[in-house]
Amino acid sequence: MFGDRLKLARKKAGYSLRGLSDALGGAPSAQAIGKYERGEMMPSSGVLLQITAALGVSMEFLLSEQVEELEAAEFRKRSGTSARDRARIEAAVIDALQRYLAIEEILELDSGAWRAPRFGNRFLGREEDGEVLAEDLRHGWRLGTDPIPNMTSLLEDRGIKVLVTSLPDGVSGLTCLVRRPRHKTKVPVIVVNDRGTLERRRLTLAHELAHRLIDTTSPVDHEKASDVFAGAFLVPRDHLVREIGKHRNALGYHELIQLKRMYRVSAAALLVRLGQVGVIDRSTLAYAFQTYARGWRRNEPDPLEDPGQEGKYELPRRFERLCYWALAEQLIGQSKASELLQKPLAEIEQGLMGPAEGHADRTPATRRAGLKARSRRAMMGHGTDPQRAHREAARGRVLGNLG
Repeated sequence: MFGDRLKLARKKAGYSLRGLSDALGGAPSAQAIGKYERGEMMPSSGVLLQITAALGVSMEFLLSEQVEELEAAEFRKRSGTSARDRARIEAAVIDALQRYLAIEEILELDSGAWRAPRFGNRFLGREEDGEVLAEDLRHGWRLGTDPIPNMTSLLEDRGIKVLVTSLPDGVSGLTCLVRRPRHKTKVPVIVVNDRGTLERRRLTLAHELAHRLIDTTSPVDHEKASDVFAGAFLVPRDHLVREIGKHRNALGYHELIQLKRMYRVSAAALLVRLGQVGVIDRSTLAYAFQTYARGWRRNEPDPLEDPGQEGKYELPRRFERLCYWALAEQLIGQSKASELLQKPLAEIEQGLMGPAEGHADRTPATRRAGLKARSRRAMMGHGTDPQRAHREAARGRVLGNLG
């Protein structure tokens, strides 16, 4: 596993074997680095530290055993993705997932417990069958036909790991399965580009969810079928018809904007959905994109996110919540929480203790003393709790793996 991770980090940094050796001053040699990657030898601790510094990765990234491999990584893209970009994305996803799975192990949570629909992967004979798949999933998850207020929370509640990170231009998102050691259940992951609008991110989440549900042997264009699913999942047919009628000859701008905000989708996606459902015909749809909706695919009208607040809505919250759970229960310390969340200690302390104005009369020293006292009380209170002792043992194993 170390060798594969080292090779990935090297590609992410854009180095050849010789290039990495040169960056390290010629030692270790390119041949030695090749042996590291093939698992034929391990570097010394000193060389390992040099390698992590040169590649810009942590020791945990190279040595953790939480993630073996990302399987079936499918990129939603408009253009080709370079090998270096793919390596950079994979490395970022692995790093985030290792920290995510580590905190779940500390808390003894089942990372593989995603609420997959009972019907399993669906074989589709036509792209249009994505509509039925969306209806069946809504029924299976008991969502009814109302608009989904938060796609990220919905998927996290169902056990899908959602990551929002920087992706190359033209890549909206990707989905994959995380293969873990010791034959543990594989974990589904969806990654979306943090530079996309909220409307785009929600559509991407639904689109990537479809890839997790459609049988790979289905003789259809999976991208088109996933688009149909996404539209039907976010904008259910029955609900839309109740709101706008079975057939319309014309649509007003204000009405469309109200509907796009109701369903929290892009205005362009809403128009396409109106055409799929049959509310408007092809000529009305074409006229819209030739006139008032001409620029909607490039510039979103009346976006859901306010200016200056882009990328701050419907973000994943579960990982952060788990870290503060473990911190409050004294299963990890503030320094480990800072490492896992990649936030400064001052921010971690504020997240645990509350805003500074709530205890402005307390100095940093008295706050630290209070935390230590609370820690001692918590430890005394759990001294005879066998479940707590078991969690502490798990914490020791995980933190040992993380260094």
